[in-house]
Amino acid sequence: MGDTVTLFVDRCVMCTRCVRFTREITGTSELMVVNRGAHEEIDVFPGFPLDNKLSGNVVDLCPVGALGDKDFLYSQRVWFMKSHEHVCGGCATGCSINVDANQDQIYRLKPRENPHVNGWWMCDEGRYGFKYHHADDRVTIAQRQTADGDYHHLEWHDLIASLEDELRRAGHLAVVLSPFLTVEEAFLLGQFVRGIDADAVLALGPVPVDGDDETYPNGFTIRSEKCPNRRGVEAVISGLQQKYVTWDEFVASVPNESLGAVWFAGGYPAEWNDASTAANFAGVPLTIVQDLFATPLWEQAQIRLPGVGFAERAGSFVNATDRLQSFEWAIRPPAGAMSEGQLLWQLMGRPGLYRPQEVLHELGREIAYFAVALDDVPKVGVDLKINQIVGA
Repeated sequence: MGDTVTLFVDRCVMCTRCVRFTREITGTSELMVVNRGAHEEIDVFPGFPLDNKLSGNVVDLCPVGALGDKDFLYSQRVWFMKSHEHVCGGCATGCSINVDANQDQIYRLKPRENPHVNGWWMCDEGRYGFKYHHADDRVTIAQRQTADGDYHHLEWHDLIASLEDELRRAGHLAVVLSPFLTVEEAFLLGQFVRGIDADAVLALGPVPVDGDDETYPNGFTIRSEKCPNRRGVEAVISGLQQKYVTWDEFVASVPNESLGAVWFAGGYPAEWNDASTAANFAGVPLTIVQDLFATPLWEQAQIRLPGVGFAERAGSFVNATDRLQSFEWAIRPPAGAMSEGQLLWQLMGRPGLYRPQEVLHELGREIAYFAVALDDVPKVGVDLKINQIVGA
């Protein structure tokens, strides 16, 4: 029936929910009922396969399992999996989702009802966009460059014991905050470096954009901004340094900043810098890169730290309409990787395990934009614009 959906005719009870979905939600009529009577079947119009960016949703709404997901089919017994409430990291819509996983392996993502964000739906790009979590080329070993240019394995506890002193000796600092970080991670990293250098530069990392926003007849929108938390990280930067610095502005300012160290907090699922970009930072004495995959900046960094994907994070994202949603991690990262939140919690000497809710409350007290999140955040999230309207 399409690249993502298969039909088991013997299970179908001709409820036509899938037909109504394609007509009402996508504005097309790709599915129909053929052979009326005892031999009727769900089928596609000749020459019009079920091929749209929301096609995976017909699997979710089929009541008998006649429509199957080709990607998930026979990959895992459903009773072995645990479902974790989370937020999609694929674009700025921030769909509420369930991550179905077993033994730290994601097998499928399914939409979770949220009338304020995605209704009951999610796009296929987000549904199948989790696989980079399990890519063979993910970096999983922390490394430090030696005097002769080689790299050796770096133990996390050694880094935690020495990094603050190393940054104090470096002088003027800068941090690049990725729009894939949670607001809690961005806040902790900003606090940490500004506790060392009060004039440290906080800049937003590159914001990946692909095409234009696509809005469907039911109002569901696939955002061109392919990251989950640009607005949240922007608000953290503006709140901590009273000045918002974009990636392009930061790169252009590097020759005039006399930087002693730059920390790049990445977490990008695709390559986000090239050799010419990395060359701008070749003269910085100390560069720290925490990321998922090797890039030119990673290759020249003095300290390389393996990072985590969205399903391995705990914290909060703010979507394109200023709705903040909080979540716990769904799977553990590969051995050797650590989230920015866990690392910074230990670097700042905080006791016990990383507690993002505690950080969010601190954030709400310090930056007015997040004040609404001082109360417990419900499953559907909170609208941060409420506070802006009340305070206007």
